[in-house]
Amino acid sequence: MIPAATPIVLHAARLLQVDTGTLVQPGEILVEGDRIRAAGTSVDHSLGARIIDLGDATLLPGLIDAHVHLFLHPGAEDLQTVEESVPWRTILAEQAAKADLLAGFTAERDMGTEGAGSADSAVRNAINQGLILGPRLRVSGNAIDILGGHEDAIHFNPAQHILSNADYANSIEQLIAVMRAQHKEGSDFAKIYETGPDRLIDGELHTPYQYTEAQLAAAVEEAHRLGTGVAVHAMGEPGTLYAVQAGVASIDHATQLSDETMRLMREKQIPAVPTFAIFEYFAEHAPSPAVAARERALLDYKIREFKRQIAAGIPFAVGSDVGPFPHGAQARELELMVRYGMKPLAVLQADLIQGAKLLGWEGQIGQLKPGYLADVIAVPGNPLEDISAVERVSFVMKGGVIVRQ
Repeated sequence: MIPAATPIVLHAARLLQVDTGTLVQPGEILVEGDRIRAAGTSVDHSLGARIIDLGDATLLPGLIDAHVHLFLHPGAEDLQTVEESVPWRTILAEQAAKADLLAGFTAERDMGTEGAGSADSAVRNAINQGLILGPRLRVSGNAIDILGGHEDAIHFNPAQHILSNADYANSIEQLIAVMRAQHKEGSDFAKIYETGPDRLIDGELHTPYQYTEAQLAAAVEEAHRLGTGVAVHAMGEPGTLYAVQAGVASIDHATQLSDETMRLMREKQIPAVPTFAIFEYFAEHAPSPAVAARERALLDYKIREFKRQIAAGIPFAVGSDVGPFPHGAQARELELMVRYGMKPLAVLQADLIQGAKLLGWEGQIGQLKPGYLADVIAVPGNPLEDISAVERVSFVMKGGVIVRQ
């Protein structure tokens, strides 16, 4: 995608300055090439610019989803990774990336291909070269797991030798070897499964840890050597504490966090990524009433814990875990975070400012400021009054190129 040679002025009833929460009325953005040149109530119209009036809408930075699975689609996760070839799943991932972009997500972190290896690197590279439509991507390749761990094929006939959806690493030496192999194949960061399986016993979450703090610290050290980071699937204690002590980039799912874990998250500025949307989807699309009750109980527990986390003042980023539910529908995550206790502005700041930092694009995306990449969306009405507006995106620009109008 090549930005227009002619400057573009975007005009709307409102523009949100995400860092301050100021709602500029009206709002205008001057785009030259792939960058924002100016933003405010009025910008220079004298450069022969194309004027686009978006009406009663609010201009926002492109949304960021810090936890997606481009290589998953609704259905049995384990079965699709067994029954569908990697080439076929890559084609579906391309379609998923396009759907997410058209929904207003201009940057995403792909948290594991679930058995498709480094195929996400090919999708990222094709997007970067303008061959296909999609968000800016940070990709991990396969997640990393212990033998018999969270994403291992433990429900299949052992005689069939069904492969894990993740890459095995059972020691510090194996963790480092796997991370180096993934980095060679194009990964931007490492995704590690730290907890699972999850059970509620007498109203409390129990989820065994998979790696010790020392093992995770070694992985973080290796990631820093490679210029990357480590994100963890971590539902609860003590795995969440071990991950924070090790200095990971984010705690994804973060259903149960102790007071000490939250203290360290504040101190180290490690965000939680709640992923409410997937919990809601599983509760509403369970295969049986018994499973639905179990999923609902887990979601209720998660909501109660989330309120504790808000009160504790930990940082948050926004990730939906989209894939098992339809791509392009993940703005629901922002609405759920507001429903369960956060203010709309706080959620937008978590999504855009914290999200840009988490993906390594701080100062490049996530705000509508001069010099930033021209990733811009428009939503109807005022999202500070009705956050569900982000689910009705009417305009999408990525890097100065209009992809939806």
